[in-house]
Amino acid sequence: MSRDLGTDTYTGIELEGHAGFGVHGQDIICAAVSALVLNMANSVEAFTGDRFEGGSEEETGHFWFRFTDRISSESKLLMNSLVLGIRNIQREYGNQYIHIRVKEV
Repeated sequence: MSRDLGTDTYTGIELEGHAGFGVHGQDIICAAVSALVLNMANSVEAFTGDRFEGGSEEETGHFWFRFTDRISSESKLLMNSLVLGIRNIQREYGNQYIHIRVKEV
């Protein structure tokens, strides 16, 4: 996750790899995080006029998303909700499956 130090606003997210929880293809942690991230990106696109770029690679589990311009209050709320959801999953299942790094930009 990238956060603007001056405004304490999340400006992007990058996911790498799969969680490795349970049987491949039935990884509930990976599925939960993926659902949260894709919903956030789709919501930004559907409900805001904010500009962003992103991409994904299903095979490797790599996903990235970042805002390319000013971030609206709606997008700030969506990003904060995403971070809350991911942190809750991490608390539930532990650092063994989810590692969160915040990069200040």
